[in-house]
Amino acid sequence: MTTIYGISNCDTVRKARKWLEAEAIAFDFHDFRKQGLSAEQVARWCAAAGLDKVLNKRGTTWRQLPDEVKATTDEAALQALLVEQPTLIKRPVLELDDGRIEIGFKADQYAALFVR
Repeated sequence: MTTIYGISNCDTVRKARKWLEAEAIAFDFHDFRKQGLSAEQVARWCAAAGLDKVLNKRGTTWRQLPDEVKATTDEAALQALLVEQPTLIKRPVLELDDGRIEIGFKADQYAALFVR
């Protein structure tokens, strides 16, 4: 089953969910603010897409972090931070049933993932 990870009040997550519904693609929605994330999930996403793509350095949560945290380059520490504060993750994260991962939403990229 395809799973879309994000937070319910995120506009980009809403757009992605509407696109999937319009295309009649079955999916589960996982609100990581309410349901949390495991360290294994975050590690898998970082391995597949790269930490730089998973970590959202443009959001409010990142800007509010202390400078010493923002200056760290330790990937394990940053992954732990993503588990602790999932709103630091770029949204949405789409995990397909075949293991592919897509970070963010663009209709043309989603269309390419679901070629029928």
